[in-house]
Amino acid sequence: MLENFIPYSTQSINQDDEMAVIESLHSSHLTQGKYLIEFENTIAKFLQTQHAVCFNSATSALYVAFRIIKELVLEKETSLKKYGHLDALQKILYLKDRDNFHFAHNHKTISILTTPISFVATTNMMLENDITPIFGDICMDGNLKLEGLESLLRDDTVAICSVDYAGNSVDMEAFREFATKHNLLWISDSSHAFGGSFNGKKAGTLADIGIFSFHAVKSITTCEGGALVSENAFFAHIASLICSHGIVKKTLYNHDCITLGFNFRLNEIGARLGLSQLQRIESFLTKREEIARFYDKYFKDNPYFFTPKNHSSVISTRHLYPLLLDSSLTCKKEAIANELVQNHVGVQVHYKPIYNFSLYQPFNYPILRNAEDFYHAELSIPCHQNMTIGIAKKVADTILSVFEKYAKK
Repeated sequence: MLENFIPYSTQSINQDDEMAVIESLHSSHLTQGKYLIEFENTIAKFLQTQHAVCFNSATSALYVAFRIIKELVLEKETSLKKYGHLDALQKILYLKDRDNFHFAHNHKTISILTTPISFVATTNMMLENDITPIFGDICMDGNLKLEGLESLLRDDTVAICSVDYAGNSVDMEAFREFATKHNLLWISDSSHAFGGSFNGKKAGTLADIGIFSFHAVKSITTCEGGALVSENAFFAHIASLICSHGIVKKTLYNHDCITLGFNFRLNEIGARLGLSQLQRIESFLTKREEIARFYDKYFKDNPYFFTPKNHSSVISTRHLYPLLLDSSLTCKKEAIANELVQNHVGVQVHYKPIYNFSLYQPFNYPILRNAEDFYHAELSIPCHQNMTIGIAKKVADTILSVFEKYAKK
């Protein structure tokens, strides 16, 4: 048994991070100060995108992304006038207006194509904006499958929302082409993939809006936190407003509230921690990749499970290292997982198909074969920057030992 419990993922905090947090505590502002602005600018530069708006979570950022879509579709002229961009529609939405259905005044419903294999926040934030998720099936790497999605399009489908499962970017070029062909906006939920890339482009940056998470188990952390990024100044403008009460500041005490907003702001402490963590992101990703490649070799040709292979065009953040169990062992997965945890190997399942949750039962979604098979087979094992190859070998040996035991039962 491992001496200490090894979680499937965790944060890495060093003395520089500690000093950065202390520095922020002695700053003149604990919120709405210079570090947040610097962090947003640094994220935009790192991702090579025009605009970044930080939030207290990726969930808040997702809410805002879907709110932007909802307002542009259902309240086109009033929303553009409200935000001061009435004359900029063509600059804002460069997509062709197919039969004007996307932005018709009598448009009453909205649906978005998405994946069922994600954390439930992805689609919960659609529901919160009165948007109906339409689930497509997945590839066995966990990402949304473009093949067959065309048949799921409805008259009220206005966007597609992909998820970069485990830190592996979707084929951004193919998704961009699909969205453009069908006059859809594209939201990339890249919560797992901050720092990853596809064909040299940072994950999430070819979408109309990209979403990232800075939760403790992600590539870098701000404790809790997230970001919305876009090339579109108008989207960033709306995001900034909704993030902070919908208020426009004019002079010292003269300001206006022009839309319903919230306090979704990231504080200065989190922003300063994020700036410190960003200086080490390449070392974090390198270590995760080292552990993942060790597993790839160590588990090669084992009879109990296989691991999804990354496409050569993808640089993954390795947020997760998923095992997909052989069909003979899927019925024993819960017992295997429990025994691994008892042996200090932190495992988790990512994810139960969202349409199986009670909240989604009234929609009567169809069962999706790949999503079901993936869920029943998937088990995420430890892979993070705090591990050494020595620890990874002990984890791997424990995993193989437990699997061998249950294969004989």
